[in-house]
Amino acid sequence: MLACVHSSAVVGLEGVLVEVEVDIGPGNPGLTIVGLPDAAVQEARERVRAAIRNSGARFPLSGRITVNLAPADIRKEGPAYDLPIALGILLASGQVSADLTDTVVLGELSLDGTVRHTAGILPMVGIAREHGLRRAIVPAEDAAEAALVEGIEVIPVQSLNELLAHLDGQAPIAPLPPTPIELGDEPLSGIDFAEIKGQEHVKRGLELAAAGGHNVIAVGPPGAGKTLLARALPTILPPLTREEALEVTRIYSVAGLLPSGSPLIRHRPFRAPHHTISFAGMIGGGAWPRPGEVTLAHRGVLFLDELPEFSPRVLEVLRQPLEDRLVTISRASGAVTFPASFLLVAAMNPCPCGYHGDPVRSCRCSPHEVARYQKRISGPLLDRIDIHLPVPRVEFDKLADHRTGEPSAAVRARVEAARAVQQRRFGDSRRLNSEMTPAEIRRYCRLDEAGERLLRTAVERLGLSARGYHRVLKLARTIADLAGAERIAAVHVAEALQYRPQEVG
Repeated sequence: MLACVHSSAVVGLEGVLVEVEVDIGPGNPGLTIVGLPDAAVQEARERVRAAIRNSGARFPLSGRITVNLAPADIRKEGPAYDLPIALGILLASGQVSADLTDTVVLGELSLDGTVRHTAGILPMVGIAREHGLRRAIVPAEDAAEAALVEGIEVIPVQSLNELLAHLDGQAPIAPLPPTPIELGDEPLSGIDFAEIKGQEHVKRGLELAAAGGHNVIAVGPPGAGKTLLARALPTILPPLTREEALEVTRIYSVAGLLPSGSPLIRHRPFRAPHHTISFAGMIGGGAWPRPGEVTLAHRGVLFLDELPEFSPRVLEVLRQPLEDRLVTISRASGAVTFPASFLLVAAMNPCPCGYHGDPVRSCRCSPHEVARYQKRISGPLLDRIDIHLPVPRVEFDKLADHRTGEPSAAVRARVEAARAVQQRRFGDSRRLNSEMTPAEIRRYCRLDEAGERLLRTAVERLGLSARGYHRVLKLARTIADLAGAERIAAVHVAEALQYRPQEVG
């Protein structure tokens, strides 16, 4: 007898509908799984066999059981097919009678029949809804995540035995109501700009970065506050929109990193990988590519502390996502594209000992050591960073001052106002000045006469590349937006030029 159960796979970040076909026919007893399964899917044979037996059902001991995961040209990986395979075997053997033509089934089985957490529930249920399926049977632990998808009935199951009782009508399971999408109005970080002493010009640079999505690098001696300022940046970023929250949640669902008890990512991501991170860990990878740090920071902040300590190969691979806002990973079996629209914040010391150019402590490094340390960051990578901020030592008078500075809430209000201007300009709430194309730069970055003269002089004297010229214009546009100016003036260009890279110290 033949039975068919709908399930789903994940390719990149997208779900793909999979049909689990089960046939029980004559032949030597055994269970064979075909359809390009990986090792975890092959191991489902033992999990399914024990789960069926320990749930009070009968595993067929006569006849050959063939399980086909279609389409056969898509690699199937992970334990999400355990529950649909078990259900298909019970349907094909006549132990269960149910109409599942409009239902997608997902879940890993333990040996006692418990249905365990499965990664990637959100995109898998989403693709089922797009194909017209009206019901999803998912692990109870993941039901709230599945209920984020509108227009599909979610049945949470804790065990195979409970599911069988539901399908037989003995103990129906109530569908889970839709999960409300409630976003956090306040940022997750508890560091407020008001509590950071001094460094007002650095705070201004971070405000520009937040308003226009510009990448930033801070250079200064140890203890000057570079890391503290970077970790305070999320407090001035606008909250996630509904679409952005679902986009980020999809990424964390596939990566298996959704916080326990929280089916929705409500705050912008802040990722701070250690400098020992591998190439694959940063950009993504694996036999079947998984998201890396650049994708986990999507719609949020990627903070790279001690930038020169990162592997040169890891740093150079950042060029594509910084420019294109996505990353493509190619394998022999195909290519996968992940989104990577993040705000890069980097911090570094000016030299190996950290005190080159410091007025208080003398530097122990030779000029050759200082130059070699600074050259660990390539020119093309630095050219993709719009804002370069020197972070000097904080003086005692500022540290001992009990007065607080401008709170993050006030800065955040200006950032939101500037982003509202950009939303009206581009007609897209997710596009920022840093993402303007050359055609949009010509249209929206018009200079007054004084500003044009100043920029011409800067290009000639600083030797700006075409990319550097465009980045100055984009940053000047953000400065003008924060000032409420329609046209870019000389004062806006002058401030933008102050953030161009200079020799440290």
